[in-house]
Parts: sequence; structure tokens; C-alpha cells
Amino acid sequence: PAGVLHEIKDATASCLTNVDGDYISLARKALRLSIACIYGAQIPLEMVQDILFGTPFPHEVNMDFGILDPDYINIVFNGHEPWLGIATLMEAKKPEWQNKAKEVGAKGIRIIGSIETGQEMLQRFPMDDVFVGHTGNWLSIEPLLATGAVDVFAMDENCSPPNLHPYGEKYQVTLVSINDLVRIPKVDKNLDYKPPEGAEMAVKLIEWGLANFPLRKQKVTPYIPYRQQKAIAGFSTEAVLESLGGQVAPLLEVIKSGKIQGVVAIVNCATLKNGPQDWMTVNLAKELIKKDILVLAAGCGNHGLEVAGLASLDALQLAGPGLKEVCGSLKIPPVLSFGTCTDTGRISMLVTALAEAIGVDTKDLPVAVSAPEWMEQKATIDGIFALAFGLTTHLSPVPPVTGGPELVKLLTEDLEGLTGATVMLGDDPKTVAEDLYQLIRKKRAALGL
Repeated sequence: PAGVLHEIKDATASCLTNVDGDYISLARKALRLSIACIYGAQIPLEMVQDILFGTPFPHEVNMDFGILDPDYINIVFNGHEPWLGIATLMEAKKPEWQNKAKEVGAKGIRIIGSIETGQEMLQRFPMDDVFVGHTGNWLSIEPLLATGAVDVFAMDENCSPPNLHPYGEKYQVTLVSINDLVRIPKVDKNLDYKPPEGAEMAVKLIEWGLANFPLRKQKVTPYIPYRQQKAIAGFSTEAVLESLGGQVAPLLEVIKSGKIQGVVAIVNCATLKNGPQDWMTVNLAKELIKKDILVLAAGCGNHGLEVAGLASLDALQLAGPGLKEVCGSLKIPPVLSFGTCTDTGRISMLVTALAEAIGVDTKDLPVAVSAPEWMEQKATIDGIFALAFGLTTHLSPVPPVTGGPELVKLLTEDLEGLTGATVMLGDDPKTVAEDLYQLIRKKRAALGL
């Protein structure tokens, strides 16, 4: 593939009326575009964030609504870009702002993460008196606002539903768009992020929080489900290698021995199309770790797994004996929180390291991908990339392509001849886990393991 903008231009132009009508040609362009997106955008994005804010490192974090305290000024950052969230976190730690919060009757100011913006922050920053954790994925946004404990809800990029204004009015939440891509009906506070003005924008958000707190305390009776879940977040290729002594050989040894049968990356959104919130994701992960399959998690599904307790050491009790032994010795959970949906590239770096160490192509590894609650466009990019990368990818719910039987055959059968991977379908977590397990066993047998 060429550069990402070139591939986007070509792919978009190909979809115009009466331009490219060949589904195989379009599929090839989609595969090229996905590779360009991962290596030309996602990986550079994560590397830049690592340079600016530090490479993710494993540490214990707080999840779920129990992190909320209505007696604090709570500023929540929601979306996919952590720039202004981190700027506000740095600003809010200054004693002058904490003192001003006390002057309006609050105990202090707290910064809270939601969906991917929160996860980017969670991966890099430890919990303290100001940054207290993460509430969950995008399906948790409306109940989050309905707790009556949020003062400012700052929205960047996608996954801020368009119907939030009534929640803002009823529960006295100051809703703010902090990205010019985001506009919410009847929300007039648009603080579009500009890097040179980041510090001033952070101050403005804090000032709005200070102004909102007395109004919220007067108007709203909070209701908070006081459930708080511990998780270990912050895994990255660098962190995994460091835990293994700086080389991938120890991981290869436990895979060769069968203590870890293989690896499945669960990278997905959250949807209600195939069950209750996070039901498919959580139950699939439980079934996989039971079969001694290590799970790498990213995206909104990752938040669901963290909230469900599967990214904690307690989850070792649910793992198979081999996985339990290995993870227990390393003091890591059986589900490794690798971050956001844009961390697909970060996961691919670890898979590449494994392939290079063994001396095989990525398609030959006992590794697969699942998007058990995929929903939006970025999930499509990640899924198509996984196929281009040679990793069979499970999807649920079934994508809207069943009207084209030839395309279905291409995705589920013929693509293996091109990249070594196919699309796997299934909505039952036990069945899907068994199918992935059998795929991994087949890959192991081909490698002589």
C-alpha cells in the first residue's frame, strides 16, 4: 500500500457510481487501506502519545461507577483523544484549583475517564487523588450522566451519542464539545482543541466545573451504584517484553509447552445487537481463558472486560491450569488490557515479534482475533487489517454483507489463499470459543507443537 491519505482517496473514489464494480478489486483496496491505516496512522499515533506521555506500563486502576463521589467536582473526558484530558489533569493537580473547589463547597476536583480517551489516560497514569479511574464504555454514558455526579462532560471525536442534551438539563451536567468534529444538538459549548491553547482550554473546563458544582448540588439528588472494580491496565509490547526479561523467548516456551495454547486479541466496540451490554465479550473471554488461551483486549470491549473483573488477578481462578500457572508466576491477569481500538497496531507489534522469533509468517501463528460486539467504522478498519495481517477474525453480529453470496465466500473461504486468514462468524460465546480453540490447535499442529 501507499500512504494512508492516498489509499483513502483511491478507496473512496472507487466507491463512486460506476467506477469499481468488482467486489474482489474493492476487497483488495480495503485490505491495502487497512494496512495503511494501521502502519501509517494508528502506530504513529500511539508512538507519539508514548513520546509525549510515556509508554503504557502495568498498574492497578479503578473501574466502574463506584469511583464517582458527588461531593467532588467531577470532570469526565469521553472520546478517543487524550490531549485535552491530560492537559486538564495536569492543571487540576495544582493546589490553587483544588482550593478554589473547596471555596465553592466541593472536596476538590477529580478527573475521570470514559471510553477510549479515558483508556488512553488509564494506560499511562497511576491512580491518585485527582485521576481516580474509568467508568466504562460508550453504552455506559447515559447512565453515567444519570448518576447526578458529573459536572463537566467533555467530548472529543466519536462515541458521544447525539441525545445527551436532555441528560445535561435534567442532571445539571455541563456538556462540552472539545473537537470540531463533534457537535451535539442543543449543546452550545464548543471548545475545539488547538494544541497551542491546550492549557487555556483546560482552565476553561475547570472553571465550568467550578460554576456547575453549586447548581448540581442544589438541583440534583445523586444516585451512584457504589461498585468499584480493580483492574490491571497498561500493557504494551514493551511492557510484556520487559516482564519476560526483555525477550520474547519465555513466551514462546510456554506456548510451545502448551501451558498457553495460543493468543486471541479481542478488539471491539460494544453493542446491544447480540445481547446485553458486554455479554458476548465477557463470556467469550471467560471461555477462552478457560481453554488456556491468553486474551489481549482493546477497545470498548476492553473496558467491559475491566469492569467485569477479567483484567484482574482474581480472574486467574477462571483460567485453565496452564494459563493460571504462567500468569500467576508473572503476576498478570489472563486478560491483558492493551488499551483502545487504536492499539490494534500495538498488538500487531507483539504478534510480529512472535512471528520473527519463530521464523514464520504471522498467518502461521496460533493467534486469532475476535470482534464479538463490533459496531462502528473503526472496528471495520481493525477487522480488515487483522485479515490482511493473516489472522482469522471472528465477527459478531454478522456483518451486513449476506446479500452478496460471492463476497461472503471471499471473506469466509477464498481469502485464506490470499492472506492466510478468513472471517469466522458466531453469536454463541461457547461455540465461538471452541471454534477459535480448534483453529489454534490446527495452527499448533502445523508448527509441530
